[in-house]
Amino acid sequence: MSGTDTSRDGGFDVVVVAQAGRLQYEAALLALSLADSGTSSSVRLLVAEPQPGPLWPDDPRVAPEPRALIEEAGGTFVPFDSRHFGAAYPYGNKIEALQALPEGRPFLFLDTDTLVTGPLDAVPFDFDRPSASLRREGTWPRIELYGPGYTQIWRALYDRFGLDFESSLDPAWPDEYWQRYLYFNAGAFYHRSPRDFGRLFLETALSIRDDPLPELVCQSLDPWLDQVALPLVIHGLGGGRDALEPGWIDGRTTCHYRTLPLLYAREDDRVVETLERIAAPNRVKRVLKAHEPMRRMVYQGRGARARALFDRDALPRKEQAIRNRLKREGLWMR
Repeated sequence: MSGTDTSRDGGFDVVVVAQAGRLQYEAALLALSLADSGTSSSVRLLVAEPQPGPLWPDDPRVAPEPRALIEEAGGTFVPFDSRHFGAAYPYGNKIEALQALPEGRPFLFLDTDTLVTGPLDAVPFDFDRPSASLRREGTWPRIELYGPGYTQIWRALYDRFGLDFESSLDPAWPDEYWQRYLYFNAGAFYHRSPRDFGRLFLETALSIRDDPLPELVCQSLDPWLDQVALPLVIHGLGGGRDALEPGWIDGRTTCHYRTLPLLYAREDDRVVETLERIAAPNRVKRVLKAHEPMRRMVYQGRGARARALFDRDALPRKEQAIRNRLKREGLWMR
């Protein structure tokens, strides 16, 4: 595998969390895209699945039809129990699932709303230096007029966990501008050990949630808890924003599209072509059309209408502006 630092057999695991509802259909698309991408068989797909329990009022397990499609595309299901988050904070699935994964192989976690568009074994991961997606906006913290600023908030978090705050800063950006501070999109991250990473991720998230810092009194942690904890975990494990050269994750080899209307509105032609190619076979269509956004956007032409609204070379700077226009045109679906 070119440029890839992995385990002894040269492979690693792609990990996603799938459950009943929207995520099971997105996971099927992701599995199909991975099988279509030219990625080596030494990269295997593990689909972590929360099991019924007291933190889930409804059965969270994947339905038989998308499960069969995922398994046919090469996915292996790994059950796990929710002990800390569950339905109250489903983003916590990605934190708890890591503890259930087999040890001995590095992992790349991907949110289900991701397509694989190139061979993942070509990505020059250094799994000893974790990192995560840098395709993000300054969504957290939200600075209040009379509240603490970025430096005070982030320094308090680094101090809480005994981490060196100064070494996390990007001096290319000015003080009190969000990009100066280590911040990722939690839709993609990687490390050599799912259990070591998962243990630290869980400890960090629970500490932030259950023993809140006074500097966070004005801040929302729902849905941001995973994205607040993630940079602290990555920094604590010796990684950072520069651990992987840009252009691979959320670039040449993956696309975290978030929603199908956003995919059609802003992503490259090759992403749309990948989506429509893997969704075309009748055996796939029979399963995916049960999910209304996929039926309407992919199979009934709403995606093409959404795409015609935007110039990909001159997109609005903020994602919210794209969302607002799609909503005005009746093309927003989640």
